[in-house]
Amino acid sequence: MTIQTLPFTSLISIDRSSATPIFNQLANELTKLIRQGKIRPGDQLPSSRDMAAIIKLNRTTVIAAYDELRYQGWLEVMGTKGMFVPRQLPLIEPLGFKSENPLTDRAPIPDFYRQISFDRPPYREVKPYHLMINDGHPDPRVAPINSILNRYKTLLTKAYLHGQLLTGSAAGSTSLRSELASFLSKTRALNIESENVLVTHGAQLAIYIAANLILKPGSRVIVADMNYILADKLFEQLGAKLVKVQVDQYGIDVDVIEEICKRSRPDLLYIIPHHHHPTTVTLSAERRMKLLDIIRRYQLPVIEDDYDYDFHYNNSPILPLASAEHNGYVLYVGSISKTLAPSIRLGYLVGSTDFIQQALRLKQLVEIRGDILFEGSVAHLFNSGEMQRHLNRSVKLYRQRRDRFCQLLKASLGDLVQFTAPQGGMAVWIIFPEEYSVAELSNRMYTKGVYMSDGATYRYSDTVNGIRVGFASLDNDEMETFAQALAQVK
Repeated sequence: MTIQTLPFTSLISIDRSSATPIFNQLANELTKLIRQGKIRPGDQLPSSRDMAAIIKLNRTTVIAAYDELRYQGWLEVMGTKGMFVPRQLPLIEPLGFKSENPLTDRAPIPDFYRQISFDRPPYREVKPYHLMINDGHPDPRVAPINSILNRYKTLLTKAYLHGQLLTGSAAGSTSLRSELASFLSKTRALNIESENVLVTHGAQLAIYIAANLILKPGSRVIVADMNYILADKLFEQLGAKLVKVQVDQYGIDVDVIEEICKRSRPDLLYIIPHHHHPTTVTLSAERRMKLLDIIRRYQLPVIEDDYDYDFHYNNSPILPLASAEHNGYVLYVGSISKTLAPSIRLGYLVGSTDFIQQALRLKQLVEIRGDILFEGSVAHLFNSGEMQRHLNRSVKLYRQRRDRFCQLLKASLGDLVQFTAPQGGMAVWIIFPEEYSVAELSNRMYTKGVYMSDGATYRYSDTVNGIRVGFASLDNDEMETFAQALAQVK
């Protein structure tokens, strides 16, 4: 326990001209602070000597006030430790039926702020011995984290960088923006410079910034009928209405998108053409070409979310929409977190220089600047070639893990489920029979020491009964553990 260190001089008011004895006034003031919850049950008060010095009263007066509070039950002595507020307070007024603890009863909070329409399902406790099955994240154990940390230490000693720690741009470090522009140009055929790149604290923030600049209450956004749930909820929070279009094995239905545009052009299309979330399907080349034509003809703004482009296993990845001619209507979002590790919260937004300038102005309202040294350390991975080597190793490793994982799924679940080995990405989309309870399966797996999704995040309608199961972050032993648990509880 620690001694209460409230600013008692500003909280306690003593009127020396009052007929009420000063020790009673002090006792009443302390009682009021306890009733208000500023001093809580279990808190220790300063000693009588210290309290007298703090509030400039005679120590005898403080002792008398403490004795009065002890008599009333507001304080208790615990051996030689000092004065404490008891856990059970001597409250005699009617408590009503709202709360067992009157100190937690508060007046209704004024409704002067907007309500957030989404709250992610609560996570069950992940215990140290649990095997965590995520929905598609890289394995941080194979990421060059030490290289980042070592570079960070080096940059910390560079005197010429100290000024940038306070004056750096919210757009991101110059080095990282430059390296990203070069990397994206080489790997995705994006014709961009550093001025086209905004570094963000994760890809989700990039989506938010782009959408915030485009949408207003009443806007319409085309999304897939099964879609990345946090993007959907973000658009709705901005006041937009979702227009849902079906996704099949060839990606989103672009014919339906065209029909929507013919009737009335929407304000935005949000699309994940490469490894769609959650189903992992890739937009076919034919649909991609038609969608690009629709974007140009109808001047349709697009947020292209390409969160794990670099992980493709069967053949060369399809180039993003942003690599083709689109007249500036395609905004490209990517993630460094998905390349390295979930704890590396870095993403980026790519657009025209004018759009990125506006995005920068919005971003700096909520984040003055990023961590220039950390961003510079990640930039060094690109500049030194270590990022490319890491990607090459990871693609080879994750391809092996995908193949083994799918074999184990088939062996463990047999004909109970439907899934297709993904062409890329880090997760498998598994469909269960309509009558099968994924939530119960999750509960049974939990008793076996395996934490996995209960499917609530992906339950868009009664017809969807599936989960994304990540394989990239699991080594062979962990896959075997997962498969054995599945076989026992399915």
